[in-house]
Amino acid sequence: MASVTLEKNRKKRLEQGHPWVYAGEVASVEGEPQPGGLVEVLNHQGRFLATGYYNPASQIRVRIVSQGPLAAMDTGFFVERFTECLRHRERFLPGADAYRLVYGEADFLPGLIVDRFGEVLVVQLLTLGMDKQRAEIVEALVQVMAPHGIYERSDVSVRELEGLEQTTGVLYGECPRHVTVSENGLKLTVDIEEGQKTGYFFDQRENRASIAPLMLGWGGRSGIELQEMEGEDGQKMNLPVNKSGKVVTFPYWDGATVLECFAHTGSFTLHACKYGAKKVTCLDVSAHAIESAKTNVELNGFTDRVEFVVDDAFQYLRNQVKGLEERAERASAGSSEGAKKTDTAKPMTAGGGRTWDVVILDPPAFAKTKGAVAGAVRGYKDINLHGMKLVNEGGYLVTASCSYHMQPDLFLETIADAAKDAGKVLRLIEWRAAGKDHPQILGVNEGHYLKFAIFEVRSKR
Repeated sequence: MASVTLEKNRKKRLEQGHPWVYAGEVASVEGEPQPGGLVEVLNHQGRFLATGYYNPASQIRVRIVSQGPLAAMDTGFFVERFTECLRHRERFLPGADAYRLVYGEADFLPGLIVDRFGEVLVVQLLTLGMDKQRAEIVEALVQVMAPHGIYERSDVSVRELEGLEQTTGVLYGECPRHVTVSENGLKLTVDIEEGQKTGYFFDQRENRASIAPLMLGWGGRSGIELQEMEGEDGQKMNLPVNKSGKVVTFPYWDGATVLECFAHTGSFTLHACKYGAKKVTCLDVSAHAIESAKTNVELNGFTDRVEFVVDDAFQYLRNQVKGLEERAERASAGSSEGAKKTDTAKPMTAGGGRTWDVVILDPPAFAKTKGAVAGAVRGYKDINLHGMKLVNEGGYLVTASCSYHMQPDLFLETIADAAKDAGKVLRLIEWRAAGKDHPQILGVNEGHYLKFAIFEVRSKR
């Protein structure tokens, strides 16, 4: 087998479990390694370190697949690895029929993503080494998972960095475009052909469930209280009663009002309704995404509690804040200063001014490269600043970032800056990362991409 010898003065990342060897770390290459083929990786003294696959066209020259000698990435190799992946998911997600089965480097299979949607698997082959093993990967998945179909969604730009074209299509069996699965007791219809990435984002599964405590306890704000009353059968029971003394028959009287921005398939909207939300505004700039969200809302019987908005989230949030500001100006029009500033005969220009008990912000990655961080900081500050201004006093801001280059400290610092400018005090209630089907290798910071936080929002006083 050909070998790659590393520079003496490189950082010892490989010895700490990192699976990448960069081109600048390679001192020499012995033999004639085939692009995508296996090579042994040696330190500067010639001592064996690991086995990985080689790509002379990539800045990541070698991706490690074994800490020991490995003759070939054959079907047997993938069967063993996939069996380990399945065992992990069955342990931590018992009974689940939808999850990330293979998570690249974190499952010791760099460049390979496999998502399970019931009886259908969706595969992404991101690197040359994995692309060359397509047949072995499919055969091993059939042996381990016995799916009805395997669909490829290798339509991602990162393949071009490996000298590969983007590609999609059926690899095995029958693959219906829309597949219905379950998550946290909810039904979801996923578009495996046209949905983002592989069709759905599993990494927020546990985070979506974590919003449950935010959804109840809001009825008192509108003057509704439980009172002991006697029913027609003479039995005493606690019933919700409004300020006028009338019994409230709406079953979700104690629920939160919720705004979900960047909704995609409406996953947070579904969970908000499941946990008792009174009314949810589900917003995405994509009409296709909102149609998917509508399908999922109808599938779960939540239609009467959800309104859908197709709009740019940044503009929508700004319009609502501007509407609040215009209302505040009108409210002060009776004072000597306010009368000079505001002509209440003029119509409001923004058309907004709504607020919610809970605002959820789950945007796509704003920083896909290190050079995009400055712009990402501005974007995250903008949406969080306007989002927290729209949270009712004592309500909650649920916010996330899936940009790896937006490091946790910087993300929190950006939100703190937004709170300062908004005149808000935030209390951190929960801080989370990706779910259990997205494990992280210690020392591989590239896998620590998802930040998820729940803040209580209060005005300064």
